[in-house]
Amino acid sequence: MSYLAPSEFVTKMVDAGESKIFMSTRDTVIRAYMAGAILALAAWFAVTINVNTGQPLVGALLFPVGFVMLYLLGFDLLTGVFVLSPLALIDKRPGVTLGGVLRNWGLVFLGNFAGAFTVAFMMAFVTTFGFTQAPDKIGAAIGNIGEGRTLGYAAHGAAGMATLFMRGMLCNWMVSTGVVGAMISTSVPGKVIAMWMPILVFFYMVFEHSVVNMFLFPSGLMLHAKFSIMDYLIWNEIPTVLGNLVGGLAFTGMTLYATHVMTLPKRQAGKATPPRVAA
Repeated sequence: MSYLAPSEFVTKMVDAGESKIFMSTRDTVIRAYMAGAILALAAWFAVTINVNTGQPLVGALLFPVGFVMLYLLGFDLLTGVFVLSPLALIDKRPGVTLGGVLRNWGLVFLGNFAGAFTVAFMMAFVTTFGFTQAPDKIGAAIGNIGEGRTLGYAAHGAAGMATLFMRGMLCNWMVSTGVVGAMISTSVPGKVIAMWMPILVFFYMVFEHSVVNMFLFPSGLMLHAKFSIMDYLIWNEIPTVLGNLVGGLAFTGMTLYATHVMTLPKRQAGKATPPRVAA
């Protein structure tokens, strides 16, 4: 596969972050909506595999298909923009502000949640025949995930919250590595392979991904799982979002930028690579 040197693909990361900050509201929300929906479908797919085969490794091996699809289509996940957008600010790209970064994060969060919630409703509808009966075994499994990964953390108090935050960090270390991995190659097979590996690790290790959880937990609530909206927000979504932000930026974005861009001579004015859109 065609391989780019680190200094080349890290510059692409900064360019991608810049392009996302200046993207229109409409395009940002649509792309985020589709990313959330596709990733939710992949999570539903993986849970179905796990339930039907009893082999979590099989589900983890196949879950990355959703990430690959959304990336190749140019859609955006919150976990990706957490890493890419701040790099354009740190690199002092013209016109990039903290407000622009926060706007991008907010729009992508809303779009991802709307897309994931749409698929959550569809899943709950399908597994209950239009809410006319108890959920099938797939729906029941998803409900159990919601209970275990809210009330399970809450039962450990501060230690549970710290564990949740750390799993969020570990998750986006891997997921953002997948985002970067797609920039390492200029061929589709190379991009797919580079994305597949870290996404497989995150899913099999049961790390906490804020967008996947936007599907799993609302699904559980629709299926009357025994946890509340506040349980979901306090004992999963909010700490997961913060962990994803810290882990992706600290372990992937800043480490690559600090060692492959900050050590290079400054680009001449007007010679910067034009912004490119990437998931």
